[in-house]
Amino acid sequence: MSEDDKNFIERAESISTNLYGEPMSPERIAENFALYGLKKRMAALERFDTELGGEIDSSPHNLRKRVQLVDLRRRMGSLHEALRKANR
Repeated sequence: MSEDDKNFIERAESISTNLYGEPMSPERIAENFALYGLKKRMAALERFDTELGGEIDSSPHNLRKRVQLVDLRRRMGSLHEALRKANR
């Protein structure tokens, strides 16, 4: 699978596997997201939204991955809003 064919979660898992020997969970991705600054969080959410705006393949595997992406995006968005309210 080329890098262009991987979604956000798959890219994070691949990078963390290469660095640490184990894939990064969606929960860990959200925790790391909280450490980003405001501009970096906004840019990450915009890239995420662009990725989610693409075509949806109806195979069961791709639908599961899509649900994971939407759930992660929702968590990251909520976290971003909470951090903005706290002026962080």
